[in-house]
This record gives sequence, C-alpha cells and structure tokens, in this order.
Amino acid sequence: MKFLAALVSLSLAVNYVSADVPIEGVTALTVVPGQFIVEVDTSSHIPGKRSTDAPHAHVLRHLTERGVNFNVGHEYNTPGILVGAAITLKNASDAKALQESPGIVAIRPVMLIPAPDPVEVHVISGLGDPNLPNDTQSTHVLTGVDKLHAEGRFGEGIKIGIIDTGVDYTHPSLGGGFGPGFKIAGGYDFVGDAYEAGSTPQPDNDPLDQCNGHGTRVAGIIGADPGNIFNISGVAYKSTLTAYKVFGCIGSVGDDIVVAALLRGVADKQDILTLSLGAPSAWSTTTTSVVASRVAASGIIVTVAAGNNGASGGWYTTGPGNGVDVIAVASIDNTYLQLQTASVQGVQHDPIPYHQLWSLGISGEFPIYATSTNTSVVDDACGPLPDSTPDLSDYVTIVRAGSCTLDWKAAQVATKGANIVLFYDDGLTGFVKINIGNYNASMIQAADGEWLVSQFVANTNITLSFPDASTPVAYPVGGLISYFSSYGPTNDKYFKPAVAAPGGNIPSTYPLPMGTWAVLSGTSMATPFIAGSAALLLEAKGRTTGVALRAQHIRNNGADAPGLVDVYKSIYTETTVSPGELLLNDTAYYRKTQSFTVKNTGKSIKTYTISHVPAGTALTIPSNSIQPAAGPVPLSTAYANVQLSTTGFLLLPGESRQVTAFITPPAARRKTRTSPTYLGLAAALKDAPIFDNTQAIYPRIHGVTGPQNFTFNSYDYPILEYRLSFGTALLRIDLVDPNITLTTTLNPSSVAERGSVLDEPIFTFPHGKPNTFAQVSIIGALTELDYFPRDLDLGYTGITLGLELGLRIQRSGNMGPIAFCYGH
Repeated sequence: MKFLAALVSLSLAVNYVSADVPIEGVTALTVVPGQFIVEVDTSSHIPGKRSTDAPHAHVLRHLTERGVNFNVGHEYNTPGILVGAAITLKNASDAKALQESPGIVAIRPVMLIPAPDPVEVHVISGLGDPNLPNDTQSTHVLTGVDKLHAEGRFGEGIKIGIIDTGVDYTHPSLGGGFGPGFKIAGGYDFVGDAYEAGSTPQPDNDPLDQCNGHGTRVAGIIGADPGNIFNISGVAYKSTLTAYKVFGCIGSVGDDIVVAALLRGVADKQDILTLSLGAPSAWSTTTTSVVASRVAASGIIVTVAAGNNGASGGWYTTGPGNGVDVIAVASIDNTYLQLQTASVQGVQHDPIPYHQLWSLGISGEFPIYATSTNTSVVDDACGPLPDSTPDLSDYVTIVRAGSCTLDWKAAQVATKGANIVLFYDDGLTGFVKINIGNYNASMIQAADGEWLVSQFVANTNITLSFPDASTPVAYPVGGLISYFSSYGPTNDKYFKPAVAAPGGNIPSTYPLPMGTWAVLSGTSMATPFIAGSAALLLEAKGRTTGVALRAQHIRNNGADAPGLVDVYKSIYTETTVSPGELLLNDTAYYRKTQSFTVKNTGKSIKTYTISHVPAGTALTIPSNSIQPAAGPVPLSTAYANVQLSTTGFLLLPGESRQVTAFITPPAARRKTRTSPTYLGLAAALKDAPIFDNTQAIYPRIHGVTGPQNFTFNSYDYPILEYRLSFGTALLRIDLVDPNITLTTTLNPSSVAERGSVLDEPIFTFPHGKPNTFAQVSIIGALTELDYFPRDLDLGYTGITLGLELGLRIQRSGNMGPIAFCYGH
C-alpha cells in the first residue's frame, strides 16, 4: 500500500477562493487525545529491566526519569498476546521520550469504538404484537440448528464470554440470576453505567445492564431458554455465559478497555469470545484487531461483527473483526418479514406491503402520482420534475429506485410538495428498509410498484391509505446478505467478512425495564449466532479450535453473500478442505498459483469431483470515480479464469490430496476490482488514489482566504482539511519553509465556513526523522497516522462526509511536536 504525504508551508500564506460549499466533518475512526497503547518486549535482556519488574515497568520508570507527565490506565501482562500498558501523556512534547523508551515494540493510539447500534429495534408488546415473527425459529431452520437441538445438542459445557454492554441476568429466559450455577455464571463491569468515553471508569464485579440492552439481546441469541411465551430459544442455550461489560448506558469506549476485556476472557479460560462491536478501520492492524487475532491464534474462537456500513461500499469492515484469525460475521436476512401494508381503495387489490415495522402513521386516503410512466426508466426523478407536475402534497408519489440515490430523488419530488413517497425496487436496489431523513418514505416491491404505475397510466381512480396493519411477507432475498452488512476486503486484502448468519429481523431477549423482548437487525445479531454455532461444534467435536473452524460448512446462497453457515453439516461433514480461503493479493504481488488440501475424514472411500464455480467480480470502484461504489456493490460476470491440477480423484478413509489452482484475473477489468470467494485484486493497490482531489474544496486550509497569522491560543490555529478516497498505510503531514520552491500536485481549493472543531489536541508519532521528503527540505513532521481508513462517503444519501484535521502547533524547541484534532 502506498503512503500519503502532504507538505504544509510554515507561514500558511496561501491564496484560496472562497465558496459556499457546506460540509460535515466526520471521521470513521476517532483517536483519543494523548492516549496510547504501548506494547513492550517481554524478553529478559531489555536494558534496565529488573528481574522482579512487570515487563512494562522499565518503560514507566524511563518516562519518570525523563520528567514525563503521564498516567497509566490499564496494564496488560498476557505473554504471547499483549504485554504493555495504556498510557496518557499530558503534553505533546513528551511524545519523544515515550518513543525513545527501551524495549517498546509498538505504540498505537487509543481509538474510540462507538456504542453498538442495531439497524432496527422493535420492542415486542405481547403475543398479539403484529410485528412479532410467526416462525420464531426460522433462523434455526435456515442453519441446521434445529436438527442439532433435536439430537440433544445445546452447547452444554462450553464457556462463552460476551464483550458488550453487560447483560440483564434477571431476565427469566437468561437464568434469572448471576454467579456459579446460573446461565450468566460470571462477569466484570470495566466501566460502570455512567461511563462515557472521556469519563473515569468505575469498574466493579457486577455486569448488570438494564439501561442499554445490546448485550442482553446478544446473550439471548446465544442462550435464551426455551419455554417462554414467544417460543424463542438460543442457539446454544445450555452453554455457560460470562458477561464483560465495556459500555455504559450510552456513549463510546476506548479500545484500551476492549483490549482489557479480551485479555480477561483469556485469563478466565473462555472457549469462545464474541464481540458485537467495532469501528470501521478496514485494516488488520488496529490494536483490537491485533489482540483479537492473537487471542484466536491461541486457541480461543473469536467472533466479531463485520459492521453495518453496507451502504458505504467495499473496503470498509470494522476492527476488531479485521483480525487475521478472527471470524468476522456478516448478516443475512430472515426468510420472511413482518411488514406494514398500505390498503388499496377504488379497485379490488391485496394490501401492498411496504418495508416498515411500524405504520407511516398517516391518516386519510391519497391518490397516486407516478413521476414516470415508464417502469424501465433508469433515472426516474434523478433530475428536476417537469413544470407540468402538479402540487404533490396530497398524493402518494410513486418513484422507481435506481441510478441516483433515494434521498436525492426524495429531494427532487419534495420541490413539488411531495411528502409521502413509495419507491419501488428496480431489481438492483432490493426490497429494503430505507431511512432518508424527514420524509414519509418507504420501499415497496417491484411488482407492486409496476402495478401502481400501470393504474396511474390507465387513469384508474384509486387511493392508498396507511392503517396500522402488518402481514408476514416472504422475503425475496431471505438467506442472502442484509443490505446493511459491511463489505470487505480489508485494505491489506484479507477476506472479511468470512461467514454469514441470520442478523435481520431477529427476536431476542431485552432488559426487563426496557420491554423484555425485542425484534432486532444488525451484524450484532449475526455474530452471537456464530458464537452459539461454534459452541455446538465444540460440544460435538471437542475443544479443538482447528477442528471447529475446519468443520464449518458454508452453504452458498448467491454471489452477493459471503455464505450462510450450516451448523448441522459442519458437524457431520466427512470432508475437510484446508485452507478455507485463497488470498491472491493484487496484480503487483500476485500469487497466481494456489493450493488446497482435501481430506476424507469419514470411514468409507469417497469420490471427489473438483471444479470451479465462479463468484461475481465485485466492481468496488466505479469507472468514473476514485471513491468506492455505494452498496449494494455491483457485480460483473467477467470472472477470473481458474485451471485446476485435477478434475477428480478417490480418497481412502483418512487419506488426503493436494489440489493446485492456477488463477488468472478477469480479462475485462478496471483497477481496484475484487473477486471472492478466492480473494484477489485485479489491479495494483499501490496505485490506488489516496488523496481525493476530485472536488475543488479539498484539500484546503480552512477559513484562510489569503496570508494570515495565527496566535495558537484558544481556537486560533490553522485547520487542514482533506479527504482520503482510499485507506493509507501511512498518513504524514510535514512542515516546510514558505520560501522554498514547491511544485504541488493537488488542485487549489476553495473554502467553506463551518462550525468549530474539537478543542482536544491529538498527537501521534512520526517514526522517522528525515530532513527531506521528495527532495524538499522539511522543518519537521506535523503528524503521522499509520493504517488509516478512507473517509466515509454515504453516496446513497448524497451527503459527502469529509475528514477534517485541525493542526495546532505547540512550541517546543524548534517548532516542536505538533498536535491535531478532529473537527466535527
């Protein structure tokens, strides 16, 4: 991966053209001011290390001797996984002392992980709730869990640690108590209910959560006891659960606390650790990803949510799910949905389902107006509606999805007064739930939309109303990837997510004060399903991680899904294939020749036929853009070519054979395209554009319209704003003298006024001390970030969310270290 560098003039005497271009400053990955996780060498030959010291004590002693003002948060001492400490430096000038401490392996900034937030939550009011799924165990039928339950397998004896918001263990279906002998047999609260990122944690031994609820949902998917009024049971409801509470009632958490919880799970000898949390990073190198991967390599199964950023396109999975040996879990939709329906008046017709859990809540009957009479038009309402369009305030406006974003279409029809909009599926967007702001808008199925348009063309006198009425609807893409599920791969080209499980429209437990039961959607729901599935595997196969992982059988449900787990076949399969994924890298470092081993683990001779089933080539970046395509990521039939060393063979019981595959990228391709289930990139990733200079507003010095002086007091300091169109392994910004001759490669940019930025400085560690870069003399490095993700671009909403870095120069010697902060 190439790196990104920028040179900033010392005087900042640059000329820009002002423009009224509003932006929203957002970063997907937030660095906590002045906080770092320091990893140290555990070997005994560290200079100055006393034999009785904790392995990281010499670093702390070194800082004290240098007069560094610091605080120590968590201390980590799990050899083979992580030895070190979370440290807060009070001054940017002390960064050098930390960097020069002996025995340090790595210094990583503490990152904020946002509170888990399901895509959809509906509290179940009772058996008569119209939004309660009729078949509460359809997820078990989808995955073979029902067959294992019928055989008496429920995960008994397997220990699962849940790192989340805590659990309401008073819930009757979760055992009704806490401690040895109960379902929730143990746990720890690392933060306290009142904790929010930046506040002081108040840890204790009680992981009770009755104010957030997320961990209670997760626990129910794994372990809810049967016999409740909704007939809901967990995947492995006889397993033993431990709750590690890392969130308060609201707010984010630093990943230093999540790391502490992972290591606590190791110390408690959990068989499985599950984390329905994370922050988009798209790299396998964040602290939580590194630690989770090491935990998994040690023999503990680790399942992590892939994230709910599917609308943002590829290259946007979350850490710690990006860890190399971690099972990152995607979500598939349930096979049916309980949806609201619109009633049709004027002609005889069945109610029309629209994708909402709750009614739009609109009283009255409304005639319809179609923005296009051609149901095949690809850009319906992507431009201004004609002058002949009537006032749409008293109509239900019917619009075909596709081409441009739905929020853009809604904005176009709103100029004509429309406030009730039904979008119909174009065959690509999918029949999905949408959220486009303050519009009464929902999605209907393609056939229903086409019928309504035909009635409009025929001038039929029909109206629609929206009573509070729902119906179970067979979901056309049930068993396939959920619209919200995040796409990979990682920026370092690991295959993420690895497997899918039911995560859309899932009933589960909820804290008693918050409603007791709820229907939820998100990869947070799919992740504990895989944890429970792993428990059933371990119960059947024994506590051997390798067996459990190799035994998992993935059933392919379509090119746009990573594969739905089939737990029953995972246990009873008599063939293993290893490795389970082939990583081809990109064209610059292409590994064309791959091999895998097929083993007959059964008791009889087996005949194998070996063939290539092509997966869709994902067009992750459109031909007219350097920004990743919004989800659902389009696919191409320009498949890779695969030649196999054999087409078939016989294997005796216990016998294995290696197969070689020669894989050639798709012939018709544009750079940065990806092709799973073997994963390769038909382009050189080092050539991917990093700095986004396609818009005149980026990069820029915010608010500067000409030569300007700064005091560096209060908020009077320059802010450098830019966008990353792709993740970068190294982001470096250097300071140069204003009198040098500098030929820039980026476009001059205009400026927009905006609100204030965060006042907390954040400093990082430039690793080298070069005097020049690209043959340009450098005064010093302003900032450096390793393995940073691309900026979030929600193309489906039409809002560009840019990353702003506020750079505050803090004098220390010759211009000293630099601090910067994120602007929101």
